Amino acid sequence: MTARGIVLFAHGSRDAQWREPVEAVARRVAEQDPAARVRCAYLELVAPELPAAVAELVSEGVASIHVVPLFLGMGRHAREDLPLLMAELREQYPSVLFTQAPAVGQDPAVIDLLATLALRPPQ
Repeated sequence: MTARGIVLFAHGSRDAQWREPVEAVARRVAEQDPAARVRCAYLELVAPELPAAVAELVSEGVASIHVVPLFLGMGRHAREDLPLLMAELREQYPSVLFTQAPAVGQDPAVIDLLATLALRPPQ
């Protein structure tokens, strides 16, 4: 196993349009690092769920998987559900290195970007 995996983890929605920004981020990550294997995964309401996305990456020979929660805050899903899922994945795939980023909304760069967007004049 040598490749690096990135999973963009979001809540999920039955509305296909809701997933478009998540998938756009995945495409941008792949453009910026063509060697990385990027997948989207969702907590509920839409496939693939995190275990399925991880299984796919592992089957492709990924040695490390970085999970990036696309949540604005550290709500229950990021604080409780995701750590449980991560523990299960670490147990299931002991040879894979799993890392997890904080919720993206906690990153000062994201906070600054959101403030900039809020201050833009109406179009």
